[in-house]
Amino acid sequence: MAQQKPLADRIRLTLPNQTDYLGVARLTVSGIANRMGFSYEEIEDIKLAVGEACTNAVKHAYKDKEESGFIHIECQVCSDRLCIEVSDQGVGFAEELLPEQLTPIYAGRNLEDLDEGGLGLYLIHTLMDEVVIRSESGVMVSMTKYVRRDGVAGDDWTISETEV
Repeated sequence: MAQQKPLADRIRLTLPNQTDYLGVARLTVSGIANRMGFSYEEIEDIKLAVGEACTNAVKHAYKDKEESGFIHIECQVCSDRLCIEVSDQGVGFAEELLPEQLTPIYAGRNLEDLDEGGLGLYLIHTLMDEVVIRSESGVMVSMTKYVRRDGVAGDDWTISETEV
């Protein structure tokens, strides 16, 4: 009996919730994305999105600094896409995110009232093809980037009759 290959290869990484390990997260997804054939620009986008999700976990997940916690990263390598989940078991969002909270400047707010930062979720949504954020027990940010294969398929040698 032939063994069936899973639909996606899974790579799991658990890191201490500390800024010292954010580079490890970025390097891991960079290596996976490179192996999948993403362009340099796409790899940089993926690294930035994952870095922002991990940074949010470090900054916001565990308010009590004595509670160390972990960041969990799971990559699902599919033939046409890379799905990355960054999660923690810390403090979740108090309420669901509103669409206007995913813009760099919330509508109707004065520039003087804006805090430094706050662009992480906006960047993640801008850089990735699909983003889902859940806040049940902790926060989970699921990000998907599709592999774009430009050009014509290599075995397509058909000719249109209008060109003959």
